[in-house]
Amino acid sequence: MNKILRGVVIAVVVAAGVVLANAFFILPEGQQAVITQFGRPVGKPITEAGLQFKTPFIQEVTFFDKMILIWDGDPNQIPTNDKTFVYLDVTARWRISNALVFLQAVNNEKRAQTILDDIIDGTVRDLVNKNDLVEIIRSSDWDPEAMGFGPVGKEEQILYGRDKITALIHAAASKVTPQYGIELVDVMFKRVNYIDTVQQRVYERMISERKRIAAEKRSTGEGLKSEILGKLERELREVSSLAVRETQKIKGKADGEAAKIYAEAYNQDPEFYAFSKTLDAYRLTMGENTKLVISPDSPFYKYLKTLK
Repeated sequence: MNKILRGVVIAVVVAAGVVLANAFFILPEGQQAVITQFGRPVGKPITEAGLQFKTPFIQEVTFFDKMILIWDGDPNQIPTNDKTFVYLDVTARWRISNALVFLQAVNNEKRAQTILDDIIDGTVRDLVNKNDLVEIIRSSDWDPEAMGFGPVGKEEQILYGRDKITALIHAAASKVTPQYGIELVDVMFKRVNYIDTVQQRVYERMISERKRIAAEKRSTGEGLKSEILGKLERELREVSSLAVRETQKIKGKADGEAAKIYAEAYNQDPEFYAFSKTLDAYRLTMGENTKLVISPDSPFYKYLKTLK
């Protein structure tokens, strides 16, 4: 009898332990849970980490992540508004914002990835189709003049740019995801590239653009060169003119001083001055074999008479 009673007590204790073990569960940090009863959700999602209670055996617990998850789409070739194909590789971050809605509409993360494929890929294709190639490949803060390209034509101007277009994609897709219990954190272009058939034309256009910029720089340099040389030549002429004027001034002053000295010397002894000048004239006009034919009454013969 005692053995039977002991066995019953042990069975009751074990059963109670099993019931209690099945009645409590631990919700880890970074996760959330939804309690279901016969496949139907019961109550609100549990988001607070710690020890939680459920009806044993009848109710089940489904766990979901609270952390941000990564979505990576398949790279696609998408035509732009100007009929040019661009190669796009897009990624996004998302999280389960409402575990109850997520369980009812999606059920698991694998299916959520498939749903995001449809939503994000469709939105990306729609926005890329509506914008020209230049809007997709250039950043929203692209400033051609700050980068040395100078003013660009109308076809080169951008209205949105890559960053704003990704923001528009995120905004459009975020309107759809809440019905699945999903919050789309952001969408980014992981890679943007030209397809092979377009790359050669792009390279040729880039070379042409660089040549245009180089020619513009050379033209500007030649203009500055001409301006500097003209200024230098003008300054040189001004300096030369001042130097010539100063030279003439000094020379005139010197000639005046010389004339003054000659006049003073002449006034001191006019006869000797005339004699000295005549001797200078003889020295300049007569050599060893010089013959002169002059009149006896010529002033030039005056002092030659005295040599007899």
